Amino acid sequence: MSAPAPDRPVLVAEGLTRRLPVDPPVTLVDGADLAIQPGCFTAIVGPSGCGKSSLLYLLGLIDRPTQGRLLFEGRDMTPLSGDERARIRLEHFGFVFQFHFLLPEFNALENVMLPIRRLGKLSSAEADARARTLLADVGLGEKVLKSPDKLSGGERQRVAIARALANDPALILGDEPTGNLDSTNSARVVDLFRTLAHEQGRAVVCVTHDTGIAEVADVRVTMLDGRVEEVRRQHGGQHEGQHG
Repeated sequence: MSAPAPDRPVLVAEGLTRRLPVDPPVTLVDGADLAIQPGCFTAIVGPSGCGKSSLLYLLGLIDRPTQGRLLFEGRDMTPLSGDERARIRLEHFGFVFQFHFLLPEFNALENVMLPIRRLGKLSSAEADARARTLLADVGLGEKVLKSPDKLSGGERQRVAIARALANDPALILGDEPTGNLDSTNSARVVDLFRTLAHEQGRAVVCVTHDTGIAEVADVRVTMLDGRVEEVRRQHGGQHEGQHG
């Protein structure tokens, strides 16, 4: 992974706004300013309907802003074509959703290999070896040939995390990644995210209602009515600012 310097943000949002062109217009995200640092675990929290997931989709290049800019490793993503955005997502971003979206016809190993094959930078043997290593890293080294229906909910989500890491992304984005898990498996997933940030230097951003994630995150971003109300560095860090 070619991570940026520790003091340089991976991702910077400048006045990100997303409005739906209906009558009257509906604002999903309203002027969000945010800097996502490498090696940092960030939780985005707030009540249902406050714009958390909408902001995550903007940060992840899944949706386009109506106004504002998004810079990834210093490069403005705003003017890029759909194909260019898709390529950056594939090469540099990893996504983990509430529902794992594993393909049922493929086993765990094949699911993790899918983005590697799509990127096309590794040989078949190299892709196989990388996928096996990633599954071992999330505690599933003995279950690489299991189909999703033979895995527990927590195991399926860990396969999804391994798949998100397949192309060695600088940024991991999670949308309620523990939403369907019990407390034990939720804690295991949270520990994995912390490891990805603190030991591997990746930027990890999770939208969550899970208090376990919110409490252990390095930075808590609080949203209300589409706005970033507060960005707080936790665990003895300094309060970073308030907006709105």
